Amino acid sequence: MVLLDKKIFSGGIVLLIVGGIILIYLNSMIPVGQAGMTEEEILDLMIKEQENKDMNTLAGILFGTGFLLVLISFGARRRNKGSPKKEEKKPMS
Repeated sequence: MVLLDKKIFSGGIVLLIVGGIILIYLNSMIPVGQAGMTEEEILDLMIKEQENKDMNTLAGILFGTGFLLVLISFGARRRNKGSPKKEEKKPMS
């Protein structure tokens, strides 16, 4: 039996899926230029490329956060509501 916190695990899976979908979408919509563009069109293309790169970075962060949540969920333990807290006793000196 694997110790698993289901809330953290499901949140991580959701972030993985959303981040992956956004990454796939952004990578399919890469702006491209063409020959004979005016200065204004070149500037607009450069802005769109930078926006795409920034959104790609944010989606990667989202995907990475989801991955970390999935990993953390395997080590997280829930404390039972009925069980008393464990307290360490300090030795008398």
